[in-house]
Amino acid sequence: MRTEVDVVVVVGDGVVLLDVAGPVQVLHGTGYRVRLASPRGRSVVTDTGIPLGVELAVEDVPETVDTVLVPGYPTVSGHGHPPELIAHVRRIGAGARRTASACTGAYLLAEAGLLDGRRATTHWAECETLARLFPRVRVEPDSIYVRDGPVITSAGVTAGIDLALALVEEDHGPEVARTTAKNLVVFLQRPGGQSQFSVRSAVTPPRSPGLRRVLDAVVADPGGNHTLAAMAERLAVSERHVTRLFRREVGGTPGQYVERVRLEAAQAMLESCDAGVHTIARACGFGTDETMRRVFLRVLNAPPAVYRERFRASASSARASRPDRPRREEN
Repeated sequence: MRTEVDVVVVVGDGVVLLDVAGPVQVLHGTGYRVRLASPRGRSVVTDTGIPLGVELAVEDVPETVDTVLVPGYPTVSGHGHPPELIAHVRRIGAGARRTASACTGAYLLAEAGLLDGRRATTHWAECETLARLFPRVRVEPDSIYVRDGPVITSAGVTAGIDLALALVEEDHGPEVARTTAKNLVVFLQRPGGQSQFSVRSAVTPPRSPGLRRVLDAVVADPGGNHTLAAMAERLAVSERHVTRLFRREVGGTPGQYVERVRLEAAQAMLESCDAGVHTIARACGFGTDETMRRVFLRVLNAPPAVYRERFRASASSARASRPDRPRREEN
């Protein structure tokens, strides 16, 4: 177990505030000396317009620093950083015990060559671009955070909190990490990956008004009849044409889309109500709890019961304040 760990957070103008504040809040008071560093030691303005004071110039950061953390920037400026900043991150990152990034901070690590030949992740909406711009990086789109040797990258925004908790666990043990997570009312380790977020919002709006109505109908009633034949009838086209429309405008098959929506609906029910797994499976269109269980394991790497246990912490606290409410047995 380590004592005080020296952490330098490299920031510049436009840095995402939560990418800085989330990890820093986790590390604060848990045995870390956290300092912000910027080019020439100037204060910076975050993406929200809120200024951040800085303790030292990135030029003065020694190569012996323990941990370097690189937050992200909005996607419009998330890559293509100043050569001087890239050079300094390369220098201190190469000498540090470990280097980490939050969200699109992975672009800066990639530009510095620190991700060459390594596995990495970033915000789900940026994974494809990161892989295209930096073919030597093995991008893992579904990971919340990825560690490859001394380099750790995390997914979008709040995943920086997950990453920081992992650092706390590594440096100070699981009990300290668990206590920190509990005090912040966050999960020490959430199951699944980025694929659990945003189904309908992740789909580019189809050009076809009819297809848009079909997609919205699935979201409005996940447990309804959404077979290929039913979709074809609603659109007044052939089943083959429905499949072509989905592949062209949604990027997958009708069945894949329906399954993703049903999975999201089941997640929401597991988090928010006390209905049994069998009841939720039927309500969300899975038919049987075993079918739903297989989907959860394949996509989220956690069965429904485990998912509910991990994601109901805040809901359990709310129930504790209402002792008169009976709790149903879970299947």
